Amino acid sequence: MALTHSVRAPLAHDELWPRAGSWPAFAAGEKADAVLLGVPAWRTSLSPTGAHATPAAIRDALPRYSATLMGPPVIDLNEALHIVDAGDIDEPDGDDGIAATIARVAELADAAPLVIALGGDNSLTYPVARGAGATGLITIDAHFDLRDGVSNGSPVRRLVQDAPAAERIDPTRIVQIGIADFANSAAYARRAAEWGIRVITLDELRRRGIVDVAAEALEIAGAGADSRIHLDVDVDAADRSVAPGCPASVPGGLAAWELRALVRALAGSEQLVSADLAEVDATADTEDQRTVRLAALCVLELLAGLAGR
Repeated sequence: MALTHSVRAPLAHDELWPRAGSWPAFAAGEKADAVLLGVPAWRTSLSPTGAHATPAAIRDALPRYSATLMGPPVIDLNEALHIVDAGDIDEPDGDDGIAATIARVAELADAAPLVIALGGDNSLTYPVARGAGATGLITIDAHFDLRDGVSNGSPVRRLVQDAPAAERIDPTRIVQIGIADFANSAAYARRAAEWGIRVITLDELRRRGIVDVAAEALEIAGAGADSRIHLDVDVDAADRSVAPGCPASVPGGLAAWELRALVRALAGSEQLVSADLAEVDATADTEDQRTVRLAALCVLELLAGLAGR
């Protein structure tokens, strides 16, 4: 889709209004507070997608925002945190790509307490969580992702069954938030129940509230000594009006503010060591780039949660 002139227009410059994004490149051996990594997976998607274009689109969208939290107190994330960008994984799909992603994330997880992976379709959750050494998993997603095989519909199952035995995630330490009506099958609901996965439906989330649900999710996923939680933020959990660039988003999903608030609440835990943003197809977004811009705001919400620890 061609972008309008207004979208392409250069951003105003004001030295007193520093922008988010354009963070320095990660240097081998350095320590940081947070590191971004593009994982443009797309080849095993169940539906046609241009999700491989999304990491670059999110980076382009970030400078549309400041890095300032209004507090109080007011906090400039650019000053409070050392944020770096590790670039993209080249060809993350396939066995070689998965191995490369796992190795790169492991390196970055040693360098920073929070690794933020920019997807890409949801298949990236499998190698990113493994690379970060996750022992617990929280998903914000309308879907279970418990399918058989290798696709963007299977990462949760793969973390339970396909990873090497020492790296598998105990399904009783998995929490899935936002599971939606009319977006799943009874068979996968039964699989989740049989495995002991904690499922918090969209209706339950709204009935109980974000703070209460986030606290329970962190308690379950973070159980045990030396817990390391991975957060999968599938943007198609959001309402289709704010996420039209997600092939599987549906009307009635999370409001943009609900998604953002949930991401920030979960990112405030020191046990959360990695997160991914998935299922945004930048090539299918609207001219105003509302889906990509929401994903960029979720990056900032992750950093806000980190700053508040």
